[in-house]
Amino acid sequence: MIVLTKMNKDKFLVNHNQIEYIEFIPEAKIVMMNHDYYIVRETAEEIIGKITEYNAKTLDIRRQLTIQDNRR
Repeated sequence: MIVLTKMNKDKFLVNHNQIEYIEFIPEAKIVMMNHDYYIVRETAEEIIGKITEYNAKTLDIRRQLTIQDNRR
């Protein structure tokens, strides 16, 4: 989940996997798969950066959780 900021400066978490598309009107309008939407302060670059950073962290965690069975 990524942290975004509503226009009234309230922060909230959104599951980026549920984003259907983003409109820029000129603010960012995040439209979810269920057709709810949020208008946020972040730019396109910031939103994409947050999603990329989150995905990179989750991939790193998966790599770090490799289990080795050293029993002999």
